[in-house]
Amino acid sequence: MTKHKRRFGSVASELVKKAREAMLTAVQIFNNPQIEFKSELFIVTTAIAWTYLLHAYYRKKGIEYRRFREGLQRRSFLKTKHGAIWHWSLEECLEYSACPVDPIVAKNLKFLIGIRHEIEHQMTSRIDDRLSAKFQAAALNFNATIKRLFGPRYSLDSEQAFSIQFSAIAEDTAVELLVQPDLPQNIHSYIVQFENGLSQQEYDDPRFSYRVAFVRKTTNSKTAADKVVQFIPADSTAGAEANRVFLRETEKKKYRPSSIVKQMRAEGFTKFNMQHHTDLWKERDAKNPKHQLGAPVEGSWYWYEPWVEEVRKHCRLNEALYKPTLSTPKTVDFST
Repeated sequence: MTKHKRRFGSVASELVKKAREAMLTAVQIFNNPQIEFKSELFIVTTAIAWTYLLHAYYRKKGIEYRRFREGLQRRSFLKTKHGAIWHWSLEECLEYSACPVDPIVAKNLKFLIGIRHEIEHQMTSRIDDRLSAKFQAAALNFNATIKRLFGPRYSLDSEQAFSIQFSAIAEDTAVELLVQPDLPQNIHSYIVQFENGLSQQEYDDPRFSYRVAFVRKTTNSKTAADKVVQFIPADSTAGAEANRVFLRETEKKKYRPSSIVKQMRAEGFTKFNMQHHTDLWKERDAKNPKHQLGAPVEGSWYWYEPWVEEVRKHCRLNEALYKPTLSTPKTVDFST
């Protein structure tokens, strides 16, 4: 019995060490300026890190994390075609009723798992900027979880740091990142669908997506002037303003076509109808992914705020057609 416990502990310890090394590797990969295949490698390596960590926890608790089939006499472990015993995937670890991971942390991981499924069998264009907040959250969550489950000696606090870059962040660069014209449509659709299923509280939780607003800082204090990052309380005036500006740039409100038509009618363009809206977006090729004016979600198309502004501009330029008047023009200009 003693021998079993000793072996039991050694396997769990080895899994924890491997989990820690895998997460460190994931962070190093993402921070390496010479690697372009960042997101894909980070997600795969992070999934391995979390899987080993949860396997270690379940082993420590005596929870069977190997796949098996119950027989009349004994349980039969499922094996690969070459004879290795199947172990739970990360998804199975997260779905287990006694999983030690907080629900919002699990949603962050499930988001990354979904991205992995979308990219694992095909090449993708650059998606690092769109997903980096989720990656940062996954790394911080891992550090907090490994310390909570196995103690502070496994902490990665001293290992993780902010990545230094050679180029400054200009305003035009920041705007360009927000547009993301090269984000693959399947990835874009998956992100929109997943985030639509979150409550506002879950979406704002830093354990799901760790967002940092960078503001150029000038100060008269010599001790504070050299700090690259300064933390301010979220409930302070400065914190509230920073959060307001940041959320305004990153959160995209979504509109159904019928909502846009109703809104235009409420603004006085009472003759504007669904057919007019359809003709307009077709004329402008507005659903082309390069414009980033909307996205499909579960078979339905949702429009973003910039498209609503385009529709509003069109209605104003053709006010005589869409507002009640004594005479109605026979033609409408869709090219404006």
